[in-house]
Amino acid sequence: MRFDNTTIPEIADEYVLGLLDPAEQQAVEQEADKNQTLRTAIAASRERYLPLDLTVEPAAVPAGLWGQIEAGLADGDTAVPLGGATLAPEAVLTPSANDNRRFGWRAAALSSMAASLVLAVTLIWSLGRQVDPVVIAVLLNEAGEVQAVVEDFGNDTAQIRLLADISVPEDKAVEVWTLPSRDMGPVSLGLLEDGGSSRLKGPPLPLPQASQLYEITLENAGGSPTGRPTGPVLAKGFAQPPR
Repeated sequence: MRFDNTTIPEIADEYVLGLLDPAEQQAVEQEADKNQTLRTAIAASRERYLPLDLTVEPAAVPAGLWGQIEAGLADGDTAVPLGGATLAPEAVLTPSANDNRRFGWRAAALSSMAASLVLAVTLIWSLGRQVDPVVIAVLLNEAGEVQAVVEDFGNDTAQIRLLADISVPEDKAVEVWTLPSRDMGPVSLGLLEDGGSSRLKGPPLPLPQASQLYEITLENAGGSPTGRPTGPVLAKGFAQPPR
């Protein structure tokens, strides 16, 4: 995988949309640890697609659509039926022999489709590959700037996506918390490794509710020693059901 100024924006978009295979995703995350340009591009992509994540409505697609699309892209010379319609053969492109771009064959195939269709299909596929979260919380800092988004799936699993760079000293750690109820008090969902986005597996909790508080704090390395937030609050927000 090649990371330069011409490929990084495209790689960042595909990473954020969940279109990379596991090996590619790991390569991007390893590169992001040392590549500020890539980290900035990923943060920009997350912020750009955030409104779509929060407002897009699920859409029904014809049975077998994805198999037809994938077969057409793989063959390169076969028209792809979309909901009963067939693309003209000349609209299905094959990659040129000297196309050395990272996603050359994929870009060539998709370039023949209308931009709106590509965006709709991509979003439906990305959203359809995962279980919908029960609630979503947008976390803000004291200045009102978006710092992170929490997607709580209600199965003791939460996805934390950072939308801003957080500088974490070597002797500190970023910890994620929620407040299921005042009786329970704040509960840790886990630590963000290296201060980056992560999917956390927390303790068994009641199903998350609208207006439930989520926050991230800066704690000592290894997490809070008391089981309660002790460090400064970096960002916080209240949950809402996805639209």
